[in-house]
Amino acid sequence: MHKQYETVIGLEVHVELATKTKIFCGCSTEFGGAPNTHTCPVCTGMPGSLPVLNRKVVEYAIAVGLATNCNITQYCKFDRKNYFYPDNPQNYQISQLYLPICRNGHVDIETESGKKSVRIHEIHMEEDAGKMIHDEWEDCSLVDYNRSGVPLIEIVSEPDMRSAEEVIAYLEKLRMLIQYLGASDCKLNEGSMRADVNLSVREVGAKEYGTRTEMKNLNSFRSITHAIKAERERQIELLEAGQTVVQETRRWDENREESYTMRSKEDAQDYRYFPDPDLVPIYISDEWIEEIRKSQPEFREAKMVRYKEEFDIPEYDIGIITDSKHMADLFEETTAICKQPKKVSNWLMGETLRLLKEKSMDAEDIVFSPEHLAKLIGLVDAKAITGTVAKEVFEIMFEKDIDPESYVEEKGLKTVNDEGTLRKTIEEVIVDNPKSVEDYHNGKEKAIGFLVGQTMKAMKGQADVGLVNQILKELL
Repeated sequence: MHKQYETVIGLEVHVELATKTKIFCGCSTEFGGAPNTHTCPVCTGMPGSLPVLNRKVVEYAIAVGLATNCNITQYCKFDRKNYFYPDNPQNYQISQLYLPICRNGHVDIETESGKKSVRIHEIHMEEDAGKMIHDEWEDCSLVDYNRSGVPLIEIVSEPDMRSAEEVIAYLEKLRMLIQYLGASDCKLNEGSMRADVNLSVREVGAKEYGTRTEMKNLNSFRSITHAIKAERERQIELLEAGQTVVQETRRWDENREESYTMRSKEDAQDYRYFPDPDLVPIYISDEWIEEIRKSQPEFREAKMVRYKEEFDIPEYDIGIITDSKHMADLFEETTAICKQPKKVSNWLMGETLRLLKEKSMDAEDIVFSPEHLAKLIGLVDAKAITGTVAKEVFEIMFEKDIDPESYVEEKGLKTVNDEGTLRKTIEEVIVDNPKSVEDYHNGKEKAIGFLVGQTMKAMKGQADVGLVNQILKELL
């Protein structure tokens, strides 16, 4: 009899907050930058330097806590987690163990297998470590402390997920809420959102959890999905062979599609946590929480309901547009200017999505402004440019956010409505295509389509199709 196994998954998600400066000092948090240029005595752990908490970090943490239905810990403080590693300049990390800022929340997800609530155990604030770079040539390791002290929140879920599909749905939900709040851009590829997966398997119906492993180095939804499937299979194979799963931290290798042991948790070090003596406890008043609650944005669910009532666009479009806060803002602002929700939606759903996919970009990376999209829609409406020309202009606008009106003027792309010019071109087309003219006279309606095409080609797509048709019929 073959045993049936169930996968049990909990996540630890680290999110870099979108503050301009670090959590305990005034250094820039910008991604990139030459190594060790965004640093100072505080974030490089110099003796005698003192941390000062960035208020914005607390506000973002509370905002994310409220959005994920958590209780806010109104009296909370920071602790030191002691460990020795080259990318950790003070030899301790400032985190929150005893009194995390948010506790007992949940987010609701939906997958093929239905709706589900994933509980959040806690969210705490902490600082990021630096980055180790291993130099193969010189056979040495270098440390870049630019990332050291960048503010993080760590969102710890309960082990409520049972499949890769649920994990991705949970991460997408978190990412969307956090992007809507503006608390982080949540780019997995830049490390501003990172997930560690805790996974165990057990026989279906078992009460006890199996032994779990923790997997690190997962920087895309694809690698998370693959890692979960591979780790599930690895653990089941061990159990089927009568062996035991060792509790350990494993590292996922994206190129080889397999994980390997990083360190075993058996000799898990004691972090000797104690309250940080340099930082005062934080007291969060009811008023402060209310103030943050009031300034929460309109989230996706509410937007979807409002769009349906207000804009009369298909539900499918609404789903895709509201999936990204940036796209939703673009849609609303452009519609406010040109009052044409359906046309705005068409440009976003059609050309915009096509180009995003082609250039493997995220909706958050769109650069063109609502003003320019509204102007482009206006040009098409006024028949100042043809649909073909509009698409060409849009491609350039997508790249460089040019002003479509000036661009059309400059490049001479305006639609030709001048009958004289059109007549002359059409007469030439008729002379050059006697066969089609003969077909038309023999009752082949299709032939006129070919002649219209040839005319448009000669006019570089800049002619009014209605007028071309009219003149052609008259001349034929």
